[in-house]
Amino acid sequence: MSRAILSRTILGVLLIAALVAACGGPADEAPAASSAAEARAAADARPISVVTTVAPLRSIVENVAGDRAAVAALVPEGVNSHTFEPPPSAALSLAEADLIVLNGLSLELPTLELARANAPKGRILLLGDNTVSADKYVFDFSFPAAGGAPNPHLWTDPILSVRYAELVRDALSRIDPDATGYYADNFARFRDQLTALDAAIAEATATIPPDSRKLLTYHDSFPYFAPRYGFEVIGAVQPSDFSEPSPREVAELVRQIRDAAVPAIFGSEVFPSEVLQVIAREAGAVQVSTLRDDDLPGAPGDPDNTLVAMMVENVRTMTTALGGDASALDGFDVADTWGSFAEYEERA
Repeated sequence: MSRAILSRTILGVLLIAALVAACGGPADEAPAASSAAEARAAADARPISVVTTVAPLRSIVENVAGDRAAVAALVPEGVNSHTFEPPPSAALSLAEADLIVLNGLSLELPTLELARANAPKGRILLLGDNTVSADKYVFDFSFPAAGGAPNPHLWTDPILSVRYAELVRDALSRIDPDATGYYADNFARFRDQLTALDAAIAEATATIPPDSRKLLTYHDSFPYFAPRYGFEVIGAVQPSDFSEPSPREVAELVRQIRDAAVPAIFGSEVFPSEVLQVIAREAGAVQVSTLRDDDLPGAPGDPDNTLVAMMVENVRTMTTALGGDASALDGFDVADTWGSFAEYEERA
């Protein structure tokens, strides 16, 4: 049972106890007042409820919120977030949430629609929309300009993830001003981890021969990551309707890979594709199908079930397959960075 549900259960029990005591007459007035006070205290102690969508956003929120919030991700890991339809039961979670954190940029339109129908506008935070302006949008094979929706995968760039965390910090501080310093502390730790990750990625990817710094992936997940570290995205296998590519598109991808002399092409754990094997074979490239964009390693609660761990794995995979040395990532601490609120209060 989550802390939020547990707290609401305790609150209900205490309120019932207060009512029963109140009906007992003058001799029971003191216990009734005591129970009411306890009920109020229990309500005040309830953790903030935060609902988000994909696992990388959950990881960002958890690192900033620490133990002051109960964070739930609506999209199960390993599920296509672009086609995910929230179940009707999600309406209640969204209505009761203190904060709803979505990526935006048209990634979770059904969830956004449900949130707007069930929660006040002020509780919804769209991270991507508040991170890049329209003139910085990236359109590509999976997200063509004709469709009007830019590529939403900003979190694969660690520095853009810092901005996401900053937005979460500010939103939590507005909701829970008594813990503003705590959120600032947690944000600073997480920012430092992401900044160190950025440096380690830059060091590792710099060892890839310049002519091999080319990415062809199954799904266009690295359009903001790639230019930061000197990669050229030469294409993606999955079309914008999330189907398999046509024979003509396959032939064009094979030609691109041959012309670019790309040593490896990258598939996805979330989008298994037999056609990728065909493309790799015809183009004479190695296929590596272990990249992740919103499916974190391990299971929730594991030390490596974090955005940082996902990116360390991705970069290690890319760097090694493209002929570089990934040792700059060896021993990188991928665990959550937040501290407990009790410890913060003692320091403060």
